[in-house]
Amino acid sequence: MIGLIGAGNMARSLAGGLLASGWPRDRLILSDPDDGQRAAVERHLKIAVDRDNRQVARQADILVFAIKPQVFGPAARELAVEVQRRRPLVVSLAAGVRIADLERWLGGNLPVVRVMPNTPALVGSGASGLFANDRATNEQRDRAEAIARAVGVTVWVSSEAQLDVVTALSGSGPAYFFLVMEALEEAAIARGLPREQARLLALETAFGAAKMALEGADEPQRLRRQVTSPGGTTEAAVKVLEDGGLRKLFAEALVAAERRAGELGDLFGKDS
Repeated sequence: MIGLIGAGNMARSLAGGLLASGWPRDRLILSDPDDGQRAAVERHLKIAVDRDNRQVARQADILVFAIKPQVFGPAARELAVEVQRRRPLVVSLAAGVRIADLERWLGGNLPVVRVMPNTPALVGSGASGLFANDRATNEQRDRAEAIARAVGVTVWVSSEAQLDVVTALSGSGPAYFFLVMEALEEAAIARGLPREQARLLALETAFGAAKMALEGADEPQRLRRQVTSPGGTTEAAVKVLEDGGLRKLFAEALVAAERRAGELGDLFGKDS
């Protein structure tokens, strides 16, 4: 039995992905205190959602926390008795909540897998980083990975600290690409294209480039060189980006996001 604490967007996407991959509907339970969230799950997925998180914790063999990190501590402490009695595999989707703090709140000595997903999981195209503590068996790692793969691709990292890098890269990454799309659209509008055309061309170009990178055998650097003819328009544009310090800006952006992820981990781990 998989139990999800929380019934927001990420939990609904995960539940939908599990159902689409063949997970039995009667082996999936959710809880959320919010009436609207419960109604959305029941309406779209035809799954009854409990108001009380403890009802889920009492039944789940795999307990997935799909809640905001700011409320993780109180929610976990409330479930400590049930979790210690049941001793499920605990899977956390909360950014910045470290395993040591999670275990402390739940009473300790538990198999835990942290998953750092991203928002494209909402459309089945997520990219998640995973890390497990030493108490998680290979079978439990496989189960956690199967859950995350229901909404996208997965990678395992070798240390929990690397999840902060994953947060900076793929967790925050969609916003970087949205910003690039936004900037290209605005630039094309400024040069005279209608907004609808500029947006469509920017979005489809981003999608096509990602599709080529994913499906082709060549790395992004080679693909870039293939479309950059000497003396051509692409070379002129890329030179402006390189001379403007694009690579340095992205490097600094990732460092800033990684640093903030660590700061938030310290903040969330403090006893309230």
